[in-house]
Amino acid sequence: MKIGVSSYSFDRWLRDSRCGYREMIRRAAGIGFAGVEFIDLANPAWGITGDEIALAREVREAADAYGLAVPAYTVAADFLSSDPDAEAARICRKVDVAKALGAPLLRHDASFHLRDLPGYTWEDGIAEMAPRIRRVTEYAASVGIRTCTENHGFIYQAPERVKRLIDAVGHENYGWLIDVGNFSVVDRDNLAAVKVAAPYAFHVHAKDFLLLPAPAAGEPIPDGFNRSLAGNLWRGTVLGFGNVDVAACLSLLKDAGYDGWVSLEFEGTEEVLPALTAGYAFLADCLS
Repeated sequence: MKIGVSSYSFDRWLRDSRCGYREMIRRAAGIGFAGVEFIDLANPAWGITGDEIALAREVREAADAYGLAVPAYTVAADFLSSDPDAEAARICRKVDVAKALGAPLLRHDASFHLRDLPGYTWEDGIAEMAPRIRRVTEYAASVGIRTCTENHGFIYQAPERVKRLIDAVGHENYGWLIDVGNFSVVDRDNLAAVKVAAPYAFHVHAKDFLLLPAPAAGEPIPDGFNRSLAGNLWRGTVLGFGNVDVAACLSLLKDAGYDGWVSLEFEGTEEVLPALTAGYAFLADCLS
C-alpha cells in the first residue's frame, strides 16, 4: 500500500499560514508522504480562490515538482438536493477537475439528509440517488477516472447502507472510500464494518478518534468532543493515539487483497505538522 495524506488534514495550518498548496505539498513531501489527495480546490478559508481547472493544473505542476502523486480528488455532493439532475451535472464537472489534477479517482458524497416526506427512508434515498450516481460514474469511466463514496455523514455512514448504495448503483467503476475511523461515529465496530466494506475498496482513509461512552444526563461534554448517533462521544486525534484499531483494520484490508492508497486524514486538535509527522510514522510501521 502507498501512503498519502489528505489536504483536509492541513486545514488549521492552511487557515493560519495562508501559504497555499505549493508549500503544503512541499511539507507533505518532507514528512515522507508519497501522494496528496485534495478536497474542493477553491477554498476561501485557505485564501485559495479561482477557476478550479486552473488551480488543478497549478497543483499538478507543484506535485510533480516534489515527486508526489495525486491519488484522489474529494468533493462535497448532495444527490438529494432540490435539483439532483443539476447536482449530477455539477459533479461531472468535478470529474474534469480530477482529470486536470491527474487524479485517477473522484470521491463524492451521497447526501447528508433525507427528504422531508412522510415515510421517506434511507432506502428511498438510495433508489432516488443511484441512477444519478451511475450517470456520474459512467461519465467518469469515459475519461478514465473511477468514482466512489465514503462512509460519511450519519445517513450513509453505516456499512450496510453504503454497501446497499454501491450495489444499487451497480457499476464496476463505482466503489467505496473506506474511512476506517468514521464507523465509530455511527457506533459500529470498525473491524466488523471494514470486513463488509473490503470487497468494494477503491481507496482508504486512515483516521483515529478518542472515544468515550455517553455522558450521564446533565453531565457536560468534554471540550472538543462530538456526539455519535447513539450519543457516545468522539474526537479526532493523532493517528495511532486513539481508540480505533487502525493497524488491525489495515491488516484486514491487506488480507482481503487491497493494495492501493491509504491516505492519512487528521482532524484532531493537536498541532498539525507534528501530528502528521507522527501519523506518517505510525502508518509506515503498520504497512511495513
